[in-house]
Amino acid sequence: MGKRRHGGPGGAGAADGDDAERPAPATPDDDADQLGATVAALTADDIAPGRRRQLLARVAGQARARGLTDLFKPKAALRWMTETIAEVAPHVPVRDLATLRRHFPGLTDDELAERLVRNAARATAGVGAAGGGVAAVEWTVAPTLLSAPVLLAAETIAVVAIELKLIGELYEVHGVPLPTRGSERAVALVQSWAGQRGVNPMMPGVGVSAVLGTAARRELRDRLLRRFGRNLTTLGPFLTGAAVAGYLNRRATRTLADQLRKDLRRRAPRALPPGRT
Repeated sequence: MGKRRHGGPGGAGAADGDDAERPAPATPDDDADQLGATVAALTADDIAPGRRRQLLARVAGQARARGLTDLFKPKAALRWMTETIAEVAPHVPVRDLATLRRHFPGLTDDELAERLVRNAARATAGVGAAGGGVAAVEWTVAPTLLSAPVLLAAETIAVVAIELKLIGELYEVHGVPLPTRGSERAVALVQSWAGQRGVNPMMPGVGVSAVLGTAARRELRDRLLRRFGRNLTTLGPFLTGAAVAGYLNRRATRTLADQLRKDLRRRAPRALPPGRT
């Protein structure tokens, strides 16, 4: 029997059935949106370990699909992660203060900030542990070093996304405004993460172009190297174990939060004395 053929537009029937059902190739924007959605899901407060491993494995798969090459070379890995973080940052969900109050009722500002820091530290620690678990599965199924740098890149992106969300929500709690437009807010969050400090959203040059600028990208790349450099050169989390990776992630997230909160306290609006308006 011959192959079943389907009529195309205008009655043409030359397309093979398999070809007719094949989806259109994804565009770079589609890839970025899909990766951004997966990374956003990883930033949720409470994720079961199995679900976190599943999402991290999906990030790794989506990273592979984006044509990762030369990830054993630290400069190439940093360049790829810098570009990818800039792309996924607008997808990071940052809750406003009213939403945070609904999710965590009855807490003072300091208690709310501490809860956010605790949850983020647990989440980044969980990503470290999940990365070790995914790596173990990958090495069992396909014992190739190629899996390690891809998973390390995926873990790094997930950790940064969780910390970007934490930064945005700490701004909300401390009453320090960020730009409201998604792309401009993403730029401010990336700059804050890269500089390990608060940023002035009214500072000239803070806009979409800033995150595309050479200086901003260099600062982000340098921070990635300082934060994850040892892992990039030694494949640290996958060779030292998930427990160590989780501990290092938790400690680094708390350090970032402590530094940022000190800066935000200095810049937060001062409360008026009782009876004053």
